[in-house]
Amino acid sequence: MSRTFPHAMLKEIYEQPQALAETIARYAPGGQLDPEAFPGIAETFRGRQRLVIAASGSSRHAGLSGEIMLEDYAGLAVDVEYASEYCYRSTHTLHDPAVLVISQSGETADTLAALREARSRGLKTAAITNNAESTMAREADSSLPTIAGKEKAVPATKSYTTQLTVLNLLALYVARLNGRMTSQTVAAHLEQLNRLPGVLEAVLPAWEEKIAKIAADLKDSKQFLYLGRAVHYPIAREGALKLKESAYMQAEGYPAGELKHGPNALVTAESPLVILATKDEADPDSVLRYQKTVQLMRDMKAQGATILAIVNEGDKEAAALAKHFVEVPAVDEFLLPILEVVPFQLFAYFTAIEHGVNVDSPRNLVKAVVAE
Repeated sequence: MSRTFPHAMLKEIYEQPQALAETIARYAPGGQLDPEAFPGIAETFRGRQRLVIAASGSSRHAGLSGEIMLEDYAGLAVDVEYASEYCYRSTHTLHDPAVLVISQSGETADTLAALREARSRGLKTAAITNNAESTMAREADSSLPTIAGKEKAVPATKSYTTQLTVLNLLALYVARLNGRMTSQTVAAHLEQLNRLPGVLEAVLPAWEEKIAKIAADLKDSKQFLYLGRAVHYPIAREGALKLKESAYMQAEGYPAGELKHGPNALVTAESPLVILATKDEADPDSVLRYQKTVQLMRDMKAQGATILAIVNEGDKEAAALAKHFVEVPAVDEFLLPILEVVPFQLFAYFTAIEHGVNVDSPRNLVKAVVAE
């Protein structure tokens, strides 16, 4: 039986498994990368070792995750710029990079200006947008659309997770293009990626029920600090942004290792920490980051902090250190962000509801920023 949702944002959170599946099917039908789905990418990336990503808001957070994927998988040196700053940076910041712009609408004013500046410098460009007919998609040398469908709520949900998905697929494609990954390794990554929509669909109802209760318990908090390491740090940034724009609550995203370098002064029982404490057991670097994060959680619990943690299913160690925890199924390190951000979307949604906010149309915000 189909469900009637009270808000577009919640409906679009639940549409993410389908959006992910359709996006994956466009670029890797049958579990294999389709070169025709990456038009012009070979010409844009071949022979180049450097990439600039220009984006704004949630799209920039996707770009920050993409930076790590593209560096680790494809061996590129990546610089992520605020689109609004790109036009004012020296033309010599990177020598002959490719430029990738990311925008949900494909019409974002400062990101479009960055694309046009890159083209005026004679650089090869690519665009990830949720509208294959948008200005950016038409003007870039390569267009890589997300297949998220129409997104009505102002806070980005399915458009964001499909951006992460396209960036993952792009990183695999360029890795293969540059000979940095065998076809068997790519196939193994794609097998994991193809599992993701079903994994997400299975856990969404339980997440919704649990996170609604967590939001009710934490609704009177003064502020939140979101913490993550490596590819998870941009998800901390995105989680904080979701809470700001959806619930009008002060929140900041930090690298977990930076907490004791100043922000810890803000931490009290009334100012919770939201900590990404997941790991990929097959990745030694991921396990090491997890261990450091758990030690930080121990220190913060001893300090009297209130902790909401995102942990792996069955991880009793990290869960025991948190007042509240949400379990995420085990997937590859670079796929974890796609799952991790969804509890943050739900937390922002239910916190907004607790505060009586019109979550689909937050004050002072529009879906596409078409004027700087």
